[in-house]
Amino acid sequence: MRLAAIDIGSNAARLLIAEVTHDTVGKPRFNKLNLVRVPLRLGFDVFEKGEISKEKRGMVLQTMKAYGHLLNAYGVKNVIACATSAMRDARNSGDLIRKIKLETGLDIEVISGDREASIIYENHVAENMDTDHSYMYIDVGGGSTELTFFAENKLVFKQSFNIGTIRLLKDMVDDGKWNEMKDAIKNRTRGFKKIVAIGTGGNINKVFSLSKRKDGKPLNIDLLKDYYKEIASFSLEDRINIYKLREDRADVIVPALQIYINIMRWSDTDEIYVPKIGLADGLIQHLYYELVAKNNVIS
Repeated sequence: MRLAAIDIGSNAARLLIAEVTHDTVGKPRFNKLNLVRVPLRLGFDVFEKGEISKEKRGMVLQTMKAYGHLLNAYGVKNVIACATSAMRDARNSGDLIRKIKLETGLDIEVISGDREASIIYENHVAENMDTDHSYMYIDVGGGSTELTFFAENKLVFKQSFNIGTIRLLKDMVDDGKWNEMKDAIKNRTRGFKKIVAIGTGGNINKVFSLSKRKDGKPLNIDLLKDYYKEIASFSLEDRINIYKLREDRADVIVPALQIYINIMRWSDTDEIYVPKIGLADGLIQHLYYELVAKNNVIS
């Protein structure tokens, strides 16, 4: 069975197509068939002007049309599509969503930050790790950062903060927002076992690739600090050339590292695992279990 998820973020839109198979005991396996990323960069419009420009609206529509063709080519019947921070903030997102539905048949749901955190958590990475630690999921996007704290075999708290890479580039994150995040982390994680971080998002994935670490091995906070100082010292053009980054990654990777480092400092966390999962992966699993509940598939 093939499923697909569309994630329209503040920096890019992603289409993930996966094949679901089952092991000998019936547990589902989600095998990635294709992942397509288009750097729409909606946050640059929305966080400054409050709406999506005509040019960007055209880009979104053409992207969704292209995704629709891919879904048909792969024979995907079940799709879930969500939009996050930029579309939450854009006053004209409703009109764009209606146009997408009319011209492509795709239903886009604008989800809250808390809902975003919940869906990312549905990857259940922490449940496969040891019980000697607590785990902080950190998902950094262009418009917001979602935190989910897992300890003592239960979800302790989840919260979304309007601190994202594009907002930082636009100088739209004041000390009050940072302090809100800092206080929430310190107050909600106090008294639990030592915390290990689980990082999701394109920027931490890129840092992990740069580190040449083997899959499953964590990154140390001191290494993140070193990368932050090193990459920030170069111009945008030099970052692109030296680290082989796309332009739409080269500008946001520095503020992303700033966010990860601050969260790890405030939660007294030394290590971060990077399982290379994100909202689209969580959406695929969410869709699968929704279909199971409706008895449309066999679990």
